[in-house]
Amino acid sequence: MIARGLDPIGTGRQIELVAEGFQAAGWHVHLAVTTAGGTVAQRLAHTGVTVHRLSSRPNVDAATVVKVVQRARRLGLGRSDVVLAWGRSQAPLAAAVKVFVPTVRFISHLVVRPRGTIAGLALGKADRVIAASQAVAAACERLGVANGKIDMIPPAAAPAAAAGLSRAEIATRLGLDPGTIWTLCVAPLVPEARLERLLWAIDQLGVVQRRLEHVLVGAGPLRARTLRRARVQHLAERLHLFPHLDCLPDLLREVRLVWQSGEVACGGAILDGMALGIPAVAVTSDAALQLIVDGETGRIVTAEPESDFPRRSLGIIEDDDLAARYGNAARARAVAEFPADRMVAAFIAACDG
Repeated sequence: MIARGLDPIGTGRQIELVAEGFQAAGWHVHLAVTTAGGTVAQRLAHTGVTVHRLSSRPNVDAATVVKVVQRARRLGLGRSDVVLAWGRSQAPLAAAVKVFVPTVRFISHLVVRPRGTIAGLALGKADRVIAASQAVAAACERLGVANGKIDMIPPAAAPAAAAGLSRAEIATRLGLDPGTIWTLCVAPLVPEARLERLLWAIDQLGVVQRRLEHVLVGAGPLRARTLRRARVQHLAERLHLFPHLDCLPDLLREVRLVWQSGEVACGGAILDGMALGIPAVAVTSDAALQLIVDGETGRIVTAEPESDFPRRSLGIIEDDDLAARYGNAARARAVAEFPADRMVAAFIAACDG
């Protein structure tokens, strides 16, 4: 498996579940980590997965491509082996392996719609493509992937086990006030995440509710810009930004609301939060439409008017009964629609084909 350095939320959690499922099925699992950060690799190493850390850089570069191919050759991958690439940024790396080791099976997993020439060329080398939703599958077809090569496998809502940290311990570690209400957004700091919407919503919420603190977990090229905007908008005391967090599974259990302002794989922490009974508010996106039932498990809002995002969030923050009703419905939906055993079995079938 080829993946970025991730925390056990969203795609990172999907990787853990699939790796553990492969191991239970008797497969030998290797994880090539192509960027810095995240705790998924360390967590999987403790379960017996062989981890190859190929880069300490924040982004994939040409040197990483060379290292992936070299590692595949060193492992002697061949006809009975599978290279599974997690995400759009990893597909070209697996495609390079396929070029130099043509007998290996290359499978690309996508949660966000692929686009562009490079993505199309990479997916053209894939033996199969696993799409997390119909929207992603349709985008793959528009890039030239044959429908018969696409498996549609929804993600699983099965949050990682917590380490048992108390709210006070989490607050001390992260610099939060344990007496405030916490929200969480997990998103890469890239244009697609539309973090300007999140910052604006935090600004607006601060006008009417001062007992709020917001945690944003993500790394990316927009880090400096995000911090600068937070200072300009006087949000620095309420917004806590971390590139990665090893205590994310514990933090998730203590937040009142999970939200998302743009297009992010698995909605960031939305899917994990559903299984824990945490309501979500998200600006409309493929992930939001797949995961949230508007007015039942949380709220989906349009980008315009901008006021809808903070207004719907405030309703859940201030209304205990509404938050509980949405949370209970989210938990039930997670069990019924996104079971882990079904997702893992589908991955094994796709990779075993």
